[in-house]
Order: sequence, then C-alpha cells, then structure tokens
Amino acid sequence: MRNPGSEALVSLGRWYVRHAPGSICKASLAAEHLNARLRDHPRRRVTRTRFGARFGVDTQDLIQRYLYMFGVWEPHMTHWLQSRLRPGDTFIDVGANVGYYGVLASRLVGDGGHVVTVEASPVFHRRLLQHAQLNDCRNIRAVNAAVSDSRKKLTFILASSKNTGATSIVPYEGPAESTFEIEARPLPELLKPAEITNARVIKIDVEGAEGGVVRGLAPMLDKLRQDVEITVEVTPSRMAQLGDSATELVETMCEHGFHAYRLVNDYAPESYPAALRSPRVPVRWRGPVSDESDLIFSRADAETLP
Repeated sequence: MRNPGSEALVSLGRWYVRHAPGSICKASLAAEHLNARLRDHPRRRVTRTRFGARFGVDTQDLIQRYLYMFGVWEPHMTHWLQSRLRPGDTFIDVGANVGYYGVLASRLVGDGGHVVTVEASPVFHRRLLQHAQLNDCRNIRAVNAAVSDSRKKLTFILASSKNTGATSIVPYEGPAESTFEIEARPLPELLKPAEITNARVIKIDVEGAEGGVVRGLAPMLDKLRQDVEITVEVTPSRMAQLGDSATELVETMCEHGFHAYRLVNDYAPESYPAALRSPRVPVRWRGPVSDESDLIFSRADAETLP
C-alpha cells in the first residue's frame, strides 16, 4: 500500500524539477529520489511534454519515466531536431518506440510535411498510433516493420519492461521478458519515392542492428536531397555481436560524401537539468567509435553543426 504522504512528496519533487526556475538541487533530487521511486512504484499517467504534446506513460519504463519527470527525452537530440526540421520537411524515424520523436517531428514539419515512423514491435506500434491520435498528428505514416539489409525474419528480445527502448535482435543470454518475430526489409522498400527524395532527417535507433539498416540504406544515399542529415545511435559492442562494426558504418557514410559529428547523450537523470539549460551541438568526429554514441552524418563540412 502506498503512503499518501510519500506520494505527495514525489509529486511535489517532480513539479519542482519540471517547473521551478533555477537549478538548485534539481539534479540530486531527480537522481537520488525521483528516478528510483518512479521506477519501483510506477505511475500511469497522461503527461505533457515541454513542446506541448501528450503521452500516456508508465514510469516503470526509462523513456516514459523521463518524459514524466522532465517533459523531454534526450534533450540534446530533441533540441537538435527542433533546429533542423521546418514546415514542409519529411522526417523518417527508424526504431520509433512509442512515438516521441514522431510526434515532435509532426509538429515541426506541419500540415505540409510528412513523418514516417518505422517500429518493429507491434505493442510499441499500437502505442505510437495512440499517441499520434491523442495529439491529432495527421501527417504521420506509421509502419509496423523491421529494417535490415535484406528480406529476412528477425527475432526481437525484450529483456525488461524497465527499459523497453532496449528491445533488440542482439542475442541475450539472460531470461527474456518477451520475444516476437517479424519480417525485415531494407528501408528503401518501406518508403515511398517522395519520402526518399524529400527526407530532411533520417533517425536510426535500433539497438545494435544499425549496421544492417545502413547497408540497406546505402543504395539510396545518393538519391537523397543535398541537405539531408542522418542520425544513428551507434552501439559498437552490440553491433559486434551481430558481426558488424561501427568503423564499417562510418566508412559507408563517408564514401557517400557525409561527414561524421557526435552529439552528447547522457542517460543519467542528474544530467537532464543542465542539458535542458544548455543543449549541446554536434561536434566533428574523426576518431574511432568505441562507445555508444549518437552520430550525425551531414554533407556540411565544419567543426560543429549549428
């Protein structure tokens, strides 16, 4: 049985972290109290993001918990997309989860723009459709499919509901909470010709399967608009388990005229208050990719992407 007094304190702490001016104690409050409490004593609510969209959340899950606590997921990436997408643009989200970036992009590109979300999990796909409807996003085309370099059947594994974003085809030796199979296809086969030629940003977050997605994407790279930018969450250790390498991925992009930039991404709750105050910009990356990294590939040749 929950203690009403403790619940009230959690609500007050969450209000302070989200809405109070300044930054005093916000990082420690989020990290030392709110995060674990909301994970272990989950709340199911409809919460509003900082850009005004509504999401139904279960705070047991990492992404949904951060939306509830902070009103944002991945603040640096969110800020970067807000600086990129304009009315009339097309945004493609591979590994869309419950639709956070799809709904954000839907608002940015407007009625004249288009959003394509590609999500393998039937459960997440249904949640994404619910969030699109909740926010009256009529410019989203939601595709329930997996993406790879060829047509094949893939098995996805969810290790824990505490981090549904980690659902992956990478082999997992521990007890799996759930699994599902789905047919995978190369991304060009899932997109309409106009979606390919008009794409302003393509976002790929597939938990270790990014090597296959980029190989399947390679034949259409030269058909994309000149100012297209492609962001890939690269996880070298998980890629290696599938026989892929981050080096090969970067080389593929560079062969097609793209330069690599790295965008800071810290999942620690104590990092969010500072990230919201001072979002970072992508910085040119020339070295090997050895750790999990958000890479942005652009034809712009600079030290930072404004």
